[in-house]
Amino acid sequence: MTLLRPNLQSYQQYDQKELLALIRKDFLDFSLSHTTNGSSFELTLPNNTQVNILADGIIGFNLSNNSKEAKSIVLSCGVHGNETAPIEICNKLVSNILRGNINTAHRVLIIFGNLDSMTIAKRFVEENLNRLFSKEIESTSLEGKLAKVIMQVVDTFFEAAQGERLHYDLHTAIRPSKNDKFAVYPFLHGNKHSKEQLCFLSACDVNTILLSQTPTATFSYYSSYHHGAHAFTVELGKVKPFGQNDMSSFTSVIDSLTMLLTQSDLTLPSFSQCPIVVYAVNQVIDKHYDDFKLHFADDIANFTTFAKGEAFASENGMVYKAQFEGEAIVFPNADVAIGQRALLTVIPHAF
Repeated sequence: MTLLRPNLQSYQQYDQKELLALIRKDFLDFSLSHTTNGSSFELTLPNNTQVNILADGIIGFNLSNNSKEAKSIVLSCGVHGNETAPIEICNKLVSNILRGNINTAHRVLIIFGNLDSMTIAKRFVEENLNRLFSKEIESTSLEGKLAKVIMQVVDTFFEAAQGERLHYDLHTAIRPSKNDKFAVYPFLHGNKHSKEQLCFLSACDVNTILLSQTPTATFSYYSSYHHGAHAFTVELGKVKPFGQNDMSSFTSVIDSLTMLLTQSDLTLPSFSQCPIVVYAVNQVIDKHYDDFKLHFADDIANFTTFAKGEAFASENGMVYKAQFEGEAIVFPNADVAIGQRALLTVIPHAF
């Protein structure tokens, strides 16, 4: 795989003691400047926590814990390299585990997805990684090759799971949002949605949920469909450069994820006590032609509502309009590649 990270050094130059000391200092910084060269590394912390470095930017804890009581938890971030708040959140969690500040009670896999796009502070290098999580997609781009590596690691991780399987793929949105934190619940093919999981998200201050109505090639859908995981794409505010995030706004996220990792079970309020608003995706509007354009301002917020019949977008003589009064927009982006999603619209959904 072609790497953009400059002057990469190899993990192989360090003995176990040196390697452990370096990743405990800052795993993300170390990952950005080093490559595993396709090898994996097993280390042990002073508190006997097992550490597995499985690929560049991918670290596991207590993977050999195959008890039925142990959850198998995936936290992923940096699938888009400029979405920095989740990267900083996950790096904080990794640092706390590596330094012995917290002890994991479960099998944990933490993925820093696209290290190369982090280096250039871009959403991706060649191709949107979060549209490539499907074994049926053939892509030779940097992200296409990376998706295959990540899927293989996740397959191995979940195939060894005995207990509950969870995956929270953490992102930030390109635009501001009227609902600052929200999550996309992948299409479940008729299976039931988990109210307990929605209450956990509410504990993270994520109180707006979008129910996807179709299969996709997103990371969360992959874990949900192929491995039966409770999986979500979680949007935590707006894209900002590294160091410019107000981390105090993520206190509930960090605290709830820490409790998830360290406690055998969580005590959550009932669903009726969780202030959750649920939407269903109504329209998935893909870009088919170069003249595709959105019919609203570039700085319009996610969840802005439209009157029935108002135009959302147009291309090649076709106009996409609101089908319901109060239909709202999410993830508008006219700059996507031909054939990719340029806009979702959502409507309130009784849950």
